[in-house]
Amino acid sequence: MAAPLTLKLNAYTELSSADRAGFEALSRRSIREVCARRDLIREGDRPRSVFLILSGWACRYKTLPDGRRQIVALVLPGDLCDLHVHALRTMDHSVGAITPLQAAEIGGDEFEQLLQDHPRIAQALYWDELVKIAIQREWTVNLGQRSAYERIAHLLCECHLRLRAVGLAQEHSCPFPLTQADLADATGLTTVHVNRTLQELRKDGVIELYGRKLHVPNLQRLKSAALFNANYLHLDHEGRHLDAGD
Repeated sequence: MAAPLTLKLNAYTELSSADRAGFEALSRRSIREVCARRDLIREGDRPRSVFLILSGWACRYKTLPDGRRQIVALVLPGDLCDLHVHALRTMDHSVGAITPLQAAEIGGDEFEQLLQDHPRIAQALYWDELVKIAIQREWTVNLGQRSAYERIAHLLCECHLRLRAVGLAQEHSCPFPLTQADLADATGLTTVHVNRTLQELRKDGVIELYGRKLHVPNLQRLKSAALFNANYLHLDHEGRHLDAGD
């Protein structure tokens, strides 16, 4: 059940069979199912567990007092929701389900024990946290410098590559359940502007969107439209020389 996560972590450090089995065992103990558009955990809640997304899409978001929402990150299958969040007294943001969601709920103490017993997992998760920080930097650049056309193209490209890295996308297509309102909240645009920009991307032959699926006829064209450099995702197996063996 933890296959997307182990696929991702293997890009950073080659996990042993014991490492994979340890994660699999924890991911089966307690599974939460959350309906689409419901919260997995809310700002102000006391976090007691680490959540591993097994299936479905979620997002981290902040809400202003007047109800405006900013999506600050997308949480995809294989992602852990805040590695050491159980150390906090209260949540400073919410995690909400975009689609129906399955998440493994791992107790804080159990998770810390896993890291102690399996140092390769701890090392791989350290790399994963660095990638999350890099993604956050890129989202900041998106909001501050890229045009609407570039912002949306960049987000679509990132989603496609992240899903492909965990075996959930084909070469030219991937699931894409985000609504135009979600895209607006993630890119700092209005829904009208998002609609207009998606039409431009379609007209230019850069993307096709239909049936909650994204089709990318030419990935290089999408990258060019987004001014996209994939180096921040660190998908080139930088840690493969750290072979754990079996």
